[in-house]
Amino acid sequence: MTQVIQDLSTPDLVAALENNLFAIFTHYAHAKNCEFHSDSNLIRFATGIGFPLFNGVIRAQLPPEEIDTTISKTLEYFSTKQLPMFWWTGPATQPPDLGKYLEAKGFSNVGVLPAMAIDLSTLPSEKSLSTDLAITTVSDQQSLKYWTEVAAIAFEIPDTQWDAFYNLELSLGWESEKFIRFIGYENGLPVATSALYLDRQVAGLYYVGTHPEARRKGFAKAIVLAALYKARSLGYRVATLQASQMGINIYQQIGFQEYFPVTMYLAAG
Repeated sequence: MTQVIQDLSTPDLVAALENNLFAIFTHYAHAKNCEFHSDSNLIRFATGIGFPLFNGVIRAQLPPEEIDTTISKTLEYFSTKQLPMFWWTGPATQPPDLGKYLEAKGFSNVGVLPAMAIDLSTLPSEKSLSTDLAITTVSDQQSLKYWTEVAAIAFEIPDTQWDAFYNLELSLGWESEKFIRFIGYENGLPVATSALYLDRQVAGLYYVGTHPEARRKGFAKAIVLAALYKARSLGYRVATLQASQMGINIYQQIGFQEYFPVTMYLAAG
């Protein structure tokens, strides 16, 4: 049985960090109406939501003779569904230069996210955190509704897709021990989100977002730390995330270190 990673010196750390990213998307296989495919070549998922974050390909390891065919079939699959999607590449991707084949087939390189990790024993004291943000876990339909709305605004998901996003998350429920959502309130109004995905080795941090009108108040740092403290209380020693340009300074301040790049390639559907 795979054990929880104890510190950042573990030889298989990079693989464990990347596997958590694979796991959060694989989690959508349990969602209502999600189509999920996994074989030795790749993992493909389609939730039906018209936003690329919710449809894509991960863990692609393609033999040279199958690269062009696999990419073409993937494009056809998502095009038929009229869904935009991301193809994610990282350390496990084979061949390592798969990106050039994706671009040759019409994919657009839309950015590189640094995959980061932190030793949870180095977190500041919980008592040192002072903020006007009241943070709770999502525990019912109403708080889930708030969580999806704030996350949708923060991630610039079109409002035409908000109901679909909510229904996707609703189908997953809020009682999972692996996927824990956090929501922050300022004066009773929902303004910040984060989520933990807990696999057998590390804790992954996702959906970190703040409503534009509530930014620059320390709320993002507060809701990140709330999730990290929770992970530590559950016995985890290492946490990971993929940092946006907006959030990387906050993560570095907390103590996250960069380990490898993750690149996203977009097909518009």
